[in-house]
Amino acid sequence: MDAHASLPDDINQLRQQLLSAHTLLEDQRETILTYQRDLRYKDIEIICLQEKLRLLIHKRFGASAEASLPQFRLFDEAEAEALQTVSADAATDTVAVPAHQRKRGRKALPAELPRLEVIHDLPEARKICPHDGAALKCIGDEVSEQLDIIPATIQVLRHIRKKYACPCCEQHIVTAELPKQPIPKSLASPGTLAFVAVSKYADGLPLYRQQVIFDRLGCELPRATLCNWMLDCGQIIQPLINLLNDRLLAQPLIHLDETVVQVLNEDGKPAQSQSYMWVRAAGPPDQEIILFEYDPSRSKAVPPRLLPEYHGAILVDGYEGYDHVCQTQSLTRLGCWAHARRKFVEAQRAAGKHTSAKAEYALKLIGKLYQLEKILNEVDADERHRRRRETAQPVLDKLHVWLQQTVPAVPPQTALGKALHYLHAQWERLTGYMENGNYPIDNNRAENAIRPFAVGRKNWLFSNSVAGVKASANLYSLIETAKANGVEPYQYLRYVFTELPKAATVEDIEAVLPWACREKLYNVKTG
Repeated sequence: MDAHASLPDDINQLRQQLLSAHTLLEDQRETILTYQRDLRYKDIEIICLQEKLRLLIHKRFGASAEASLPQFRLFDEAEAEALQTVSADAATDTVAVPAHQRKRGRKALPAELPRLEVIHDLPEARKICPHDGAALKCIGDEVSEQLDIIPATIQVLRHIRKKYACPCCEQHIVTAELPKQPIPKSLASPGTLAFVAVSKYADGLPLYRQQVIFDRLGCELPRATLCNWMLDCGQIIQPLINLLNDRLLAQPLIHLDETVVQVLNEDGKPAQSQSYMWVRAAGPPDQEIILFEYDPSRSKAVPPRLLPEYHGAILVDGYEGYDHVCQTQSLTRLGCWAHARRKFVEAQRAAGKHTSAKAEYALKLIGKLYQLEKILNEVDADERHRRRRETAQPVLDKLHVWLQQTVPAVPPQTALGKALHYLHAQWERLTGYMENGNYPIDNNRAENAIRPFAVGRKNWLFSNSVAGVKASANLYSLIETAKANGVEPYQYLRYVFTELPKAATVEDIEAVLPWACREKLYNVKTG
């Protein structure tokens, strides 16, 4: 009764009081909505920070393999039903594995290794039978083998050039010519240069450690000398790199990737800044080409320099710096499913104990695509293209429908949101491999090629100069190309440093390509 008694009798005053109360309620509602919105943003921020913490912990202590988490939580009912359908479809595509038995015991040493026989015989006193005193007769041998390693042996090559003179006039004198050397008037033979280059660029052994090894072997070779040798080697093989580059640009598909490298003395850049080592890979299985190229930046100007007048297809990651060259040169750009899959693996890891059902569902479908590619690995391009249309296209359609429904419901700041938005933005490029049976599903070829450089970088850490990093790029190119074609790097570089200085024509340089001299080298991997 008291509340009603306080109301004014005048209708205008009552109306004014109601308007004031309504305005106050609206203000309070706006404040509540603002608080709710702030709380939602803070919740998302907390989730993102928790995900980053889990990823950092996993990076520090967890396994690096991109495998699914061992324990899975229950899916949403609709997703579980869809996943069961995918699993049922996957069951129809099986790969027959012939029965086999596990072989136990020590693996035999390679038959091509040289053998040194060490004969162990009984002393003469034990060659008499203790029962009747008769002389024992040899009835066979018990043979066992051990692997014996002899450290590197240093020797000196003495080049003795015969001199001849006319005994009559004593005016005509002729001296035998010295074969052309990779570095004239240098102490380094082709074998020495190959050994130092392979030790650093294939085995990741920095030059200062090699200096210590040479000192231990009784030969003093300053680090500066080794550096100068590698600079010279990078220039010596430049004609071979140019020829490989021409052949690479003639391929219908090129893989590209890049990684960081630090160069201490670089014009216009502080020593702590990052530069980049780019890699390109192309060619058929028996003539694979892997080329490294240094550049101080990762700008959109680099791809056109690496792909001059190229009009084929490129397979790259999601870096948008490739857009310019694709538009100006009408290139076909293909996406990498390995990158897309990796982001969903990170979303799984970021979720911690509460494994993301959505990330797991995406990984199951992507795994189905990879399973199909494994089945189609041995067929020709036309058959692969046809069977992709029959088997992979339904999986892609299912994944795309699920993607369109899921993207709006997941905050883009989260690990899962980033994975979904990457997949959505790259979808047209990722599905481009369906257009040609020769197109692979991912860019693992370039990533595998750049891995030895990344491993070596952990040991030698940085390059001192631009000339040094360019020489490194050339030597990495030649070594990785040799390895990709089944040629042992040391034997190949020794052959290159012996024969390339003699080359006078393009045909002479072509004869030094890895696949051209494969049969001439000693330790060639076959099969």
